[in-house]
Amino acid sequence: MRRKLIALGGASLLLGVSMLAVQAQEVAPTTPPDPPKFEAQGFPTFVGVKDIFEFKALPEYHEPDWVTKQFVDTGKLPAVKDRLPKEPLVYKTANMPDGVGVYGDVMRHVIGGRPEGWNYMAGQSQGWGGIDIGTMECLTRTGPLFEVKAEELEPLPNLAKSWEWSEDGHKLTMHLIEGAKWSDGVPFTTEDAMFYWNDNVQDPNVTPLNGATPESFGEGTTLKALDDYTLEWTFKEAFPKQYLYQMAYGTFCPGPAHIFKPLHPKYSSNTYDQYKNAIPPEYLNVPVMGAWVPVEYRPDDIVVMRRNPYYWKVDENGNQLPYLNEVHYRLSTWADRDVQAVAGTGDFSNLEQAESYVEALKRAADPSAPSRLAFGARTIGYSLIPNLSGNGWGEPDERGQAVRELNRNLDFRKAVSYALDRQHLGESLVKGPFTAIYPGGLYAGTTYYDKDSTVYYPYSLDTAKALLEKAGLKDTDGNGIVNYPADVAGVGGKDVEITLLANSDYQTDKSLAEGVIASMEALGLRVVANFQAGNQRDATYQAGKYDWQIMRNGAELISVVQNTVALAPTGPRIANNHRAGKDGTVDLLPFEQDMVDTVNSFINTSDPAARVEAMKKYQKLFTENLYTIGLTQYPGALIINKRFANIPAGAPIFMFNWAEDNIIRERVFVPGDKQQAYELHPNTLPGAPGKGNGPIN
Repeated sequence: MRRKLIALGGASLLLGVSMLAVQAQEVAPTTPPDPPKFEAQGFPTFVGVKDIFEFKALPEYHEPDWVTKQFVDTGKLPAVKDRLPKEPLVYKTANMPDGVGVYGDVMRHVIGGRPEGWNYMAGQSQGWGGIDIGTMECLTRTGPLFEVKAEELEPLPNLAKSWEWSEDGHKLTMHLIEGAKWSDGVPFTTEDAMFYWNDNVQDPNVTPLNGATPESFGEGTTLKALDDYTLEWTFKEAFPKQYLYQMAYGTFCPGPAHIFKPLHPKYSSNTYDQYKNAIPPEYLNVPVMGAWVPVEYRPDDIVVMRRNPYYWKVDENGNQLPYLNEVHYRLSTWADRDVQAVAGTGDFSNLEQAESYVEALKRAADPSAPSRLAFGARTIGYSLIPNLSGNGWGEPDERGQAVRELNRNLDFRKAVSYALDRQHLGESLVKGPFTAIYPGGLYAGTTYYDKDSTVYYPYSLDTAKALLEKAGLKDTDGNGIVNYPADVAGVGGKDVEITLLANSDYQTDKSLAEGVIASMEALGLRVVANFQAGNQRDATYQAGKYDWQIMRNGAELISVVQNTVALAPTGPRIANNHRAGKDGTVDLLPFEQDMVDTVNSFINTSDPAARVEAMKKYQKLFTENLYTIGLTQYPGALIINKRFANIPAGAPIFMFNWAEDNIIRERVFVPGDKQQAYELHPNTLPGAPGKGNGPIN
């Protein structure tokens, strides 16, 4: 049974503080200050979708000479024209910054994650840092949308080459690319999509890597295959074009059914745990639809990926992509990724740890520097996320349940917000015009942001302390930490102690956590850090076993049109800060229900003006009620070795997707006079699934 900690207006819990006294001390909320100007930011040139690519057959196709000589001429591979679909995806030369490329060379990545295995459909991480983006392809694509004109803004075709809506808008018919093949030559068909949908997304015992659930595509949505290359979606809403974004990276990226279906418990004697872990990172040459295939894995050392001989995209000259023969992922730390990219021992990094910015800028300013540095918009934001579920999700003990009830108290959340000196938090990461005060919600500078709808509780420790007393908390034993009221079962009279979950892989996360802990100590709250490595942290968060968490925000607060359902707890498993209890229901606070209704109204209308008004209301609900508590926001920078060509201007490190997708890596190349002998497995292609690296046999 839930316990009520507070009864607003109850004199016994105000502990001697009158409402007039509280009001006299309280600093009024306001709008946030404008972010400081930052001249180093770059911006893209906007184009139409058809300026980027189209699906069509070409008169002839080409591939690296060594592939033809070693594999086609010897009968180990069909001719390239027979490995491509009827109408491959063709990139337009005019949209390539440096034009048609040449084959060869390597892009060397450094990542801090570690591959768990290759079954991302069942929740296994490939280590992040671009490995998954290089292997998986999805029904639609969003990364390059940063350069698409606003009037054409919609997810790009990808594995689904086209689609059309029924007259009433409740059915969406999707046409998959016909004749495309997995990297082992097995055809890609609707069987792959239906296995992902039926036996992974719809199976409550499976949690896909990016958290896809049935609700991710709309409550009551169904999917069926009409034939090998046609899917039919049925939605309860009319024309819910929003879900096209959900069919992009991470959320609807089918794996090879011919490999994974026989391992699923529905079709085998495996347990779900055995299914999830059946394809470990040591299992090489796993079939992919992406541009590169994993061919070597050395624990805590490296993942090597070679070109996919069946990749289904080409340039206008008919050259099968990718141009790069190989990609490397050195398994180190995220901080080392930046260091190596700046030094030239790595080729690519999403510079997102603000502590590194000043030194990286100094190094990049040297004409002899091997890499160039380009900042984008301030689309990196961190929040303090209170667990708002009060009805048992995560099975909290008495202390944890008491914290949940505090989290659900607006005066308590306001006290926490007032106690945070956000200017100081940002400057503790990096000095200069990088960071900006972030009150939460939509980012300043993004399409739907409205300053006048944004409520900001400025730093005021006196106001924060008064609000804690208003919430029924006072230091009754004189040790500097406020205590629960005596009548709170299990914790009455005890110090208020809160655990703070944070990612130990990133210095930024740790620094912000330490800043929050110090701020809360001054307020009178004891906050204890629970630092965990990324994969473990994710599991703890998704299981609901936390009080608060420091976390980097998701893409939905940047683009709004992508993963829109995650803007609020629109379903029982959508929001990891407020999921359903054991009874399957979400105990929404009144403002959360208003947020859900507002998000659904945004999804269900295509009227631009109505969408703008919906997001104004959403922003006010979010920030006024502190759904999550914003901390700081700042820009990221793309670090790229100068030898690489076809890097689009203004590519953000994160907007609709990560920079590895934004720059369209399959088009990236190294001019012949700049190529280096970095290939670890030259003149080889992926072998049979499960086998070691080497020529196809």
